[in-house]
Amino acid sequence: MKEHITFDPVEGVSVAIVPDEAAVTQDGKAGWMVYLLNHNPFPLDNVIVSSNGYGVQSSGESVRTSTLRHVILEVAPQTAVPIEPIDPDLFHLNNQYWVSYYRGSQIFDKKFIFVPDSIVAANLIHIALLDREGVLHS
Repeated sequence: MKEHITFDPVEGVSVAIVPDEAAVTQDGKAGWMVYLLNHNPFPLDNVIVSSNGYGVQSSGESVRTSTLRHVILEVAPQTAVPIEPIDPDLFHLNNQYWVSYYRGSQIFDKKFIFVPDSIVAANLIHIALLDREGVLHS
């Protein structure tokens, strides 16, 4: 059955992590927010975003965060929707966002992985859909 499903490439969808003054961490640091961006002229239906972090601590110990799942019924064309806040203490890990959605009856999915220490001020760019600066992964 799986061989009967075609997986076309994901285009026009990206994930951004942006600084957000409204999202403050438990220890009072400025927070960051993760957004799903739809650059396409059509909506994304029945979107599921699965997120987790994994990697190695500075002590050499392996670490894996909890997996969080988010469901969004529709992401309108040319819009961005917030997914979740993210604590800067996790930026030294691989932060993975697995996005699945439908366009009509066709399913699409893609993993967006922010590698360790890629979420830094030097990598901030202007993101037009948000009209803010952030780290963009397409």
